[in-house]
Amino acid sequence: MSITTEQLDTAVKVLGEAASVRAAAAALREQMAPLHVTVLDAFDMRRETPAARVADRALYLMSTDGHCWSVTVEPAQASAFVLTQA
Repeated sequence: MSITTEQLDTAVKVLGEAASVRAAAAALREQMAPLHVTVLDAFDMRRETPAARVADRALYLMSTDGHCWSVTVEPAQASAFVLTQA
């Protein structure tokens, strides 16, 4: 399942409006099931390029080959979101 540009736009909006990154993740899990959404420490993603930034928060797109996960900037290749807060 790939992420649409509409889903990406919605995720960025939710990330910006939520009280916390964890609250944003919970909302996205509910709204966009079965997409995967996880929260990581910004340090863990420090060498990666986010798909979007909202203030001190970032959203990364993740793709998988069924075994390994990698960061992508292409929504069509992504099947998960990673959220961080600096």
